[in-house]
This record gives sequence, C-alpha cells and structure tokens, in this order.
Amino acid sequence: MIELYTWTTPNGEKPVIMLEELGLDYEMALIDISTGVQKQAAFLELNPNGRIPAISDDGQRIFESGAILVHLAEKTGRFLAKSGSDRAEALSWTFFQVGGTGPMVGQLHHFRNAPEKIPYALKRYEDESRRLLGVLESRLQRNEWLAGDYSIADIMNWSWARSGLEAVEGWETFPMLAGWVKRIGARPAVIRALDKLQAAKAEL
Repeated sequence: MIELYTWTTPNGEKPVIMLEELGLDYEMALIDISTGVQKQAAFLELNPNGRIPAISDDGQRIFESGAILVHLAEKTGRFLAKSGSDRAEALSWTFFQVGGTGPMVGQLHHFRNAPEKIPYALKRYEDESRRLLGVLESRLQRNEWLAGDYSIADIMNWSWARSGLEAVEGWETFPMLAGWVKRIGARPAVIRALDKLQAAKAEL
C-alpha cells in the first residue's frame, strides 16, 4: 500500500494527480505545513528535508515530487517512456519544473505576501516567472504535450504553471500555456485529485 503525505500546495498536488491518473490504491495523510509538523522527527524519517510531499511504498520512502513521479511511472510503466527521445524530453521538462517554475513562482508568491515589500525581489521573481512561463508557451506552440504523449512532465508542470499564470495575470499573454492548463484541469483524474485534497482539508 502506498502512503502519501502531502498538503494542498502546487507541490503537494502533483503526487495526488499522478496516483489518480494511475488508479493506484493509496492512503493520504495531510501534513499541515503551517503548523511545522513537517519539521518533527516522525516526518523527518520520511523526508530529511522536512518538506512535502513524501510517500512510503511498501516501506520504501521516496521524497521530493520529481522522484515520486519517476518512481510511480517506472513502477507502473506509464506516463514515462522507457527509453528514447520521449523519455529524455519528459525528464528534462520534469526537472525544468523542479529547478525553474516551482522555485521562481514560489518566491514571487512569498515576496508578494511578505510583511516587507522589496521592489528588487518582486521584480526579479516576476520577471523570471514570466520568462519561464514563456519557455513553456514556446514549447506548447509546437506540441500538444511537453514530451510526446501526456506524461509526468505535464503532471509536474501543471500546478506551478497554473499558479504562475494567476500570479502574473498571464492567461491572455500565454494562450497556448493557458489552453494546456485548462485541458489538464479538465481531466477526470485531476478533478478527482483536487477534490480529494480539498475534502481531506475540510475534515481537519
């Protein structure tokens, strides 16, 4: 049985979407990161970095969303090509998100919500967020999905792309990306995943 530890953030959405897309059985525990519980010893056994998400799959811990999605894809043989250019593209776009949109859009939200407004930081992270969204826009002008068929690359990038479009009011500026976000958001597995997260949060 897969045990998932997550929260209702863009990073936390990704493994729920993947598990719903795969139709795997799993148990979900919400980790309210506003309480600091992710820094306690019990959770640090799952993720020494004290961040969500993390899973335990038959006793094997896997932490960091990219590692979780690669693990689940390889476990099931779905959403990640076994070899060739589609695999290389999928992994490249997966880690583009890990090192790009997640940190940059996340910092934009952080500094916008900070008690002290720092113009340099706000400009830096908004400019970089726009640049990264533009990279996705360019890719999607020529491709329906980021890497061949729908894959972990799309699942990884979706939540942060949606968050980024909202943050920079970019729905009209990046029309191909906006359409891709809407297509993925309409997938039954994505709808189920977000509904399950919100239902679980409402029960806390």
